[in-house]
Amino acid sequence: MKELLKKYSYLGWILLGAFILAFGMYNIHSRTVITEGGIWGIELLIDHWFGISPAFTAPFLDGACYLMGVVFLGKEFILKSVVGTLSYSFFYAILELFPPMLPDLNSVPLAAAIVGAIFVGVGAGLVVRQGGACAGDDALALSLSNKLHCKISTAYLSTDITVLLLTLTYIPFSEIFYSLITVLLSGWIIERVQNFKIGKNKETKQP
Repeated sequence: MKELLKKYSYLGWILLGAFILAFGMYNIHSRTVITEGGIWGIELLIDHWFGISPAFTAPFLDGACYLMGVVFLGKEFILKSVVGTLSYSFFYAILELFPPMLPDLNSVPLAAAIVGAIFVGVGAGLVVRQGGACAGDDALALSLSNKLHCKISTAYLSTDITVLLLTLTYIPFSEIFYSLITVLLSGWIIERVQNFKIGKNKETKQP
């Protein structure tokens, strides 16, 4: 029994990470001016300039990212990602049944950016640490990190910042500034969570 629990302990970590991520997205990101980079940002960009709803673009963009994950990371990745994605959606749906549990941070966007980044970084980091993903963004970052042999924080930043800069074509910089802070901080936290070793001071070396 002990060996069985150890073998499937990754499921518990993925569920915990998905819940933390859903909690932060529902209580902070969905209530503030903080926008997103990555795949979600691309969907909003396409919707603004071409009038194509994310309802149509999301499956294709996320599907392409997960396909990359399978190619570069193997079949086990997609199995863990299915658990992560479904868990995130489930927890978010449950949270929507209740009023927000955190104070409204619209009046203090810097605090919203920092706290939001902590939830995203820890939540997504726990899932990524197990070799899975909760969204196309995570799958894309893991694939780029594996293929280009770069840090995962670099992979996140390269995609998120690129999309946020493109978003400046229709959103003022004053509204994007705090999103840049969230992107920078959450990417850094994800990498730290992914490489964290209990009882050791040194981080694991990136492949």
